[in-house]
Amino acid sequence: MFDEKGEKYLDCINNVAHVGHSHPYVIKAATKQMELLNTNSRFLHDNLVQYAQRLTATLPEKLSVCYFVNSGSEANDLALRLARQFRGHQDVITLENAYHGHVTSLIDISPYKFNQLGKDSKKEYVHVAPSPDIYRGKYREDHPDPASAYAEEVKKIIEETQKNGRKIAAFIAESMQSCGGQVIPPVGYFQKVAEYVRAAGGVFIADEVQVGFGRVGKHFWAFQLQGEDFVPDIVTMGKPIGNGHPMSCVVTTREIAEGFGASGLEYFNTFGGNPVSCAIGLAVLDVIEKEGLQGNATTVGNYLLELLAEQKEKHPLVGDIRGVGLFVGVDLVKDKQKRTPATAEALHLIYKLKEHQILLSADGPYRNILKFKPPMCFTMEDAKHAVETLDALLTELEEATGMKTENNASTNVQCKRKVCFNFLTLFQKSVWQSKYKLLLVV
Repeated sequence: MFDEKGEKYLDCINNVAHVGHSHPYVIKAATKQMELLNTNSRFLHDNLVQYAQRLTATLPEKLSVCYFVNSGSEANDLALRLARQFRGHQDVITLENAYHGHVTSLIDISPYKFNQLGKDSKKEYVHVAPSPDIYRGKYREDHPDPASAYAEEVKKIIEETQKNGRKIAAFIAESMQSCGGQVIPPVGYFQKVAEYVRAAGGVFIADEVQVGFGRVGKHFWAFQLQGEDFVPDIVTMGKPIGNGHPMSCVVTTREIAEGFGASGLEYFNTFGGNPVSCAIGLAVLDVIEKEGLQGNATTVGNYLLELLAEQKEKHPLVGDIRGVGLFVGVDLVKDKQKRTPATAEALHLIYKLKEHQILLSADGPYRNILKFKPPMCFTMEDAKHAVETLDALLTELEEATGMKTENNASTNVQCKRKVCFNFLTLFQKSVWQSKYKLLLVV
């Protein structure tokens, strides 16, 4: 990326410009179709049919009906409508720290947002299950079967809900939590949750808005990491689908779609599936395939994980490295044993990286997770440059705060004063950044 002065930045966080900023092939496809025809979707167009065929070909067979919309929020909102219409149930189970969109219906099921409004902000039809986080969560990496343990938590919620005379319409989860802190659910978790939810008359919604379209490398969709025996009932997609063009999609089964149509309430979307959007969507799929970007996500992602694993061994601030493909989180801690989130330090590093013309963001419930989710054309050289810069900044920060000295049990008064001063400086910076949001790239 380049700023208005021509300064070059390495973009490590933009999962919207999926195949790269201003990709010429995508731009050409958009321009060509825009010169020819763009109209609303009441008019049938070949692009719509061709794109639906290409998209569903990447999914399990039973996911065969597409609803084209214009944003991830719009897709998740429609997914809730489909789920509630299917059985006539209303309640939704979501995960801790989840974020599914900015419209009212989605703020209601996004603890990442509604918790900011106070303790009484959760609606009675919303039920929050523990995030399946094996580093910070209730069941950690030393548990013999964290997938089953976390799924049992969902089962308990269903049972309690039914005792209160309520009925579950849906369980919704990102296939890998992004805003929730780059959390990768243990294999088998989704299968067990789907079993419990379906037995209660609900459906499973997989939110692929941030993590779909080959980002995980070994699969085209992140939910496929759970295994071939898991298929969601509804999949939502957005962000990378149009490489920055506003478009999104909901894909579901014929049974759910027919139930939605039987309501008698016609569904129509003016811009969803218009000829230009579909031309762009087709072009993005072409680039992913022709440039081998799914394979690149595996190759470069594995290299990035190796480089970051070395930083974990080297730096006391790095508590955990987790990720798949080009979706990677660096969990910063003040204490590796206690896993105390290093929030101010994370924000300081983001600021310093930007000074070095590297764009990264911090997220998670404590804002202490450095998030790597770059465009899919990210190279091994890019990964090396980003991690080498991060390494130098971590060393500088740890020396400034006396962290390495403290770990070696050889502190002195001067060091302690320096620690206090530097942590105060970091805290003041982080508060200023959070308040004015001028130095952070979200």
